[in-house]
Amino acid sequence: MIRNILEKVDELIIGIGSAQESHTLENPFTAGERILMISRALEEMGMGKKVYIIPLEDIYRNSLWVSHVISMVPPFQIVFSNNPLVIRLFKEAGYEVERTKLYNRIELQGTEIRKRMICGENWEELVPESVAEVIREIDGIRRIRDIAGSDA
Repeated sequence: MIRNILEKVDELIIGIGSAQESHTLENPFTAGERILMISRALEEMGMGKKVYIIPLEDIYRNSLWVSHVISMVPPFQIVFSNNPLVIRLFKEAGYEVERTKLYNRIELQGTEIRKRMICGENWEELVPESVAEVIREIDGIRRIRDIAGSDA
């Protein structure tokens, strides 16, 4: 998906949503850990273009969210998203919005990857090797299993 987007733009801003969240089943990793995973995956992919990775905390006010994002990131002209709310909010604010192609959405999503980690199933095949290395470095499997209350 990132390769396809970078064919259309000179620079890319990746927003890390819910950056204030960590140590939960839905967001088990800190914003810093997520930034590390993405930056290492980009290095592994050999990205030659400029990519900014920006943590974005939730503000829980949809009418103000686009303004919040604008205040936190470098200037941009186009938004890439498949989230219906994000699409609606940015279109209302006058931005061009494009959907991205989804790849193997059933398996390539955080919920499935975390489930496999908890159950002791193969999850590494679903993430870049550099991301798996970061998760091992931070003992992420144990964290997720502890949060889930499972030592499976």
